[in-house]
Amino acid sequence: MKYLLRRIVIFLITLWAALTINFLLPRLMPGNPVDVMLAKYHGTIDPKAVTALEEAFGVSSDKNLFLQYGEYLCNMLSGNWGISIGFYPATVEQVLYQAMPWTIGLAGISTIIAFLIGTYLGIVVGWNRDSVVSSVITPLAIFFNSMPYFWFALVVQYIFAFVLGWFPLGGGRSFYYNLSDFGSILYHSILPAVTIVLTAMGGWMLTMRNNMINVLAEDYITFAQAQGLPEKEIKINYAARNAVLPSITGFAMAIGFVVSGTLLTEIVFSYPGVGNLLYQSVLNLDYPLMQAIFFFISIAVIGANLLIDLVYVIIDPRVREGEIK
Repeated sequence: MKYLLRRIVIFLITLWAALTINFLLPRLMPGNPVDVMLAKYHGTIDPKAVTALEEAFGVSSDKNLFLQYGEYLCNMLSGNWGISIGFYPATVEQVLYQAMPWTIGLAGISTIIAFLIGTYLGIVVGWNRDSVVSSVITPLAIFFNSMPYFWFALVVQYIFAFVLGWFPLGGGRSFYYNLSDFGSILYHSILPAVTIVLTAMGGWMLTMRNNMINVLAEDYITFAQAQGLPEKEIKINYAARNAVLPSITGFAMAIGFVVSGTLLTEIVFSYPGVGNLLYQSVLNLDYPLMQAIFFFISIAVIGANLLIDLVYVIIDPRVREGEIK
């Protein structure tokens, strides 16, 4: 119980710090979101409306920074995220509601696939580190892991979409407002998904391979082999089970960042996800939208770390015994 309470307190403190930074960073940027909005209308908005806009967007000069901070915290925690500046007059909730499913569907599934394939290959290569398979797969994993994924996305897009014409150049579907067009959605997501999986898979494989090599040098592996246990049991129950623990922490972090989208990949493929949305919100100085996106990122990442700390107690007896002591 003490372990759980301590983790929850850390979660709350970290969340408060993240929300505070989330409030300060946009306001340290040069410019004012209301000025950006006025520029869109070439100054044709009645000057009397400027004060009302500043009040609506939470940047009123009549309120000091502490009052703005207090209102910001109440709004973030209550789900009242305000009106989007870049997509005015739509609310932030409406804008995120349209973009979030695209990001979770693409980045979430791609991250899970990359983790599962990379971890499995890491177990195989780490167990057979002197084999021909290891000598072939390891350099390929290093190559894909070191490749900038936005550059790889451009290459894939040029070859398979522009030259060969097998896939669309970008977008999320043929009919943007037809959610039932699942085939079109899947067709448009193949290239960005392949880009994410191939570039991320190498990192998971190398991490698992290194963990396996370190674990195989432990005494309990030698003892298990001396007992004559089956090779498969040693590989899975003794080596892989212990080697995968650091990867699980990394996977929890990756899942947490899923809600932020894959920024550069979404921009390259003009994919209607949260990453593309975040880029547009920065360009438009869209404070409410930026803060809501960062709020979701903070909740997801910190929550994923809290969850994995609790899972560790279940899957790793050493952590449980340490807490009891």
